[in-house]
Amino acid sequence: MRFADMAWRGSVWAGLVTGVAGCASVGEPATRQAIVLAATGVSVPVVVQADAPVSPAVQRPFDDASRALRAGRSEEAERGFRALAQANPELGGPHANLGVIFRQAGKLPEAVTELEQAVRLNPKQPIYLNQLGITYRQQGRFDKARDAYERAIALDPSYAAPHLNLGILNDLYLGDGQRALELYGRYLALSPSGDAVVTKWVAELKNRKPAPILVSRKEKS
Repeated sequence: MRFADMAWRGSVWAGLVTGVAGCASVGEPATRQAIVLAATGVSVPVVVQADAPVSPAVQRPFDDASRALRAGRSEEAERGFRALAQANPELGGPHANLGVIFRQAGKLPEAVTELEQAVRLNPKQPIYLNQLGITYRQQGRFDKARDAYERAIALDPSYAAPHLNLGILNDLYLGDGQRALELYGRYLALSPSGDAVVTKWVAELKNRKPAPILVSRKEKS
């Protein structure tokens, strides 16, 4: 049988909410400090079910590799996802997770390669596009990051993360404060629990005078 693509939103983000502080990225002023994005629940992963059932022979090793990644055992997780990608070349999930692992390790070209492959295998999976957008942004490839986020939003307008990430991109890197306000507003509307940090950003942006930006923004996975 042909296995459906494994598309867990929670499985691809693992490790992103920890270990990001202090990581420099292309185009980001050194004066910025990493901050935690969402005060409510961002450090607690929520694993969403796959789009469709997959073979138990694939599910078990995928779960094992995901647990290793969550536990910080990156080398073990990388081996598991590599094996899955080789044995199941039609699946995008293992490549997406490999992209996350490489990005955490600062291997941005390798991360882009894996995430682009995940998108090629499943171009209708917005989580892969969001992760790809984050990685492009870290490379300083802002136009490609914008395209990836916009494609993610087009696929799933209710998916909050790319709205926020595109807002950050417009706010800090593209210099379009009005567009950033619009996107922050959409993100907050899609966040039932609210987000005090982003609400503060909105207030600051509305009152901002032209000047160097010193406030940090971090993408949401």
